[in-house]
Amino acid sequence: MTDSEPSYIDYETFLNPDFSPTSFANSLVLATNNPSDSPLDLSTPLSRVLFYVQEVDTHIHTLTTKSAIPLLNYTKDQDDAGQRIVRKVEAQVANLTDGYKRLEKEVIQRYEAADEVRVAVERLWQTVKIGRGVGRCLLLGRQLEAQMVEVGTGSTTKKEDHRAMVRAVNTLLTIRQLLAASGPDEEGEHLLRINLITNLQSGLLASSDSTVQNCAQQIIREFSMSSLAPSPSGPATYAQSEETKARTISALVTLHLLSPQLLLSALQSYLRTSVTSSLASIARALANLPNLDRTLLEVSARCQNIVALEALLETVKAPSHPSIDIKMGGSELSNFLQPLLAALDTSSLPSYFWRSLAEGLAGRVSDLVARGGVNARTLRSQRDRVRESIRDCVFKGSQGPGGTRGREGVWEREAAVMVGSVIGALGR
Repeated sequence: MTDSEPSYIDYETFLNPDFSPTSFANSLVLATNNPSDSPLDLSTPLSRVLFYVQEVDTHIHTLTTKSAIPLLNYTKDQDDAGQRIVRKVEAQVANLTDGYKRLEKEVIQRYEAADEVRVAVERLWQTVKIGRGVGRCLLLGRQLEAQMVEVGTGSTTKKEDHRAMVRAVNTLLTIRQLLAASGPDEEGEHLLRINLITNLQSGLLASSDSTVQNCAQQIIREFSMSSLAPSPSGPATYAQSEETKARTISALVTLHLLSPQLLLSALQSYLRTSVTSSLASIARALANLPNLDRTLLEVSARCQNIVALEALLETVKAPSHPSIDIKMGGSELSNFLQPLLAALDTSSLPSYFWRSLAEGLAGRVSDLVARGGVNARTLRSQRDRVRESIRDCVFKGSQGPGGTRGREGVWEREAAVMVGSVIGALGR
C-alpha cells in the first residue's frame, strides 16, 4: 500500500512481530465496553473486525486489478524462457544419449565380451593347472610303484633293495606335499576333488606307507652285529657287517622321514624287547644254573648289538625333514642318538640296558629265593660263580662287535648294579 492511498487499518499493529490476536481482541472489547457492564456488547468489536477484513479484501482486489496485465506478461515471459531452456536441454540430452549408445557399443559390449573371454581363460587355466597336478601325481605314483617293487617286500623272486625304501619314502612325501599344498593358487588346489587322486591317496599311498614302515621296523627289530651270537653260517664277514649297517641306516632314515616319532618308537621297542628277553632268560637260567653261561653269553650278545646300534646312531646324520623343524636343546638335530637318549633319560644305551635289566632282575631273584627248594640253595651255594659270571657278562657285552669300549673301569658301576640285583637278593 502506498502513502497516497488512505486506509482505515493500522497495518503497523498487525505487522508488529509481537502482535497477539488474543490481546488485540481483548483491546477491542475493552474499547467498546465498560468492564463492569453485564452482559458485554460484542457486536461492536466484531463489526470492527469484519470492517478490517473487508478493507483488506478490497485493497487486495484493487491491487490485483491494477497489476493483472504486468503479472500475466511476467508469467508469459518466464514460461517462454523456460521453454527455450527445455529445448536446449533436450538437445543436450539427445547428444548425451547418442554418446552413451556409442560408448555402450564401443566399450561396454566389448568389455562384456572381453570379460567372458577372461572368465573362460581363467577356467581353462584352472583346468590346465589341475591337469598338470594330476599328471604329476600320477607320474610320481608310477615312480612309487616301481620303487616299491625294488623294495622287494613279500617277493620271493626279487632281492630286497633297502636303499629303495628311502627313495620310495621321499617320493611318498613329495606326493603328500603336493596334495597338502591345497591353498588358493597353490599347486595342489582342488586335486583332492579328483576321484583318481583320492583313489591314489587311499590305495597306493596308504599301502606304500604301511609297507615301507613295516619293512623298516622289521630291519631294526632284526638288527644284530654281535660277534658272540651263534650263527649257522659262522661269524659275519666285513662285507656282511657293512651290509647290515647300510640296511639299518636305510631303515632309520625311512622311519625318520615318515615320522621322527616312529623312529623313536621303533628304537625304544628294540631296547624293550632286548631287556624283556634278557630278563626272562636270566631268570630261567638262575633257576637252572647249568644254562647260566650260555644264557649270559646271549645277553652279552644282545648288549653288543645295543653298543653297535648306539655307535651307528651316533654316526648317522639326521636328514632334514620336509615338513618338521626338529631341534634338540635349541640347536638342530645332528644325529639319531640325541633324541633317543633324551627320551630314555640316559647317557648311553648300554647303561640303560644294564640298569633296566637289573631293575627287573631283583624282583625275579627275590621270588626265586622266596620259593626256596633246591634251586634257591644251589644259587646261594654258587653265588661267587654267579657274581663272576655276571661281571664277565657285563664287561663282555659292553664291548662293541670289534672289541672296543670294553674297559672294566668304564662299566664297573653297571657291573656292580647287575651283581647287586642278584647277589643282594640272595642274602647272607
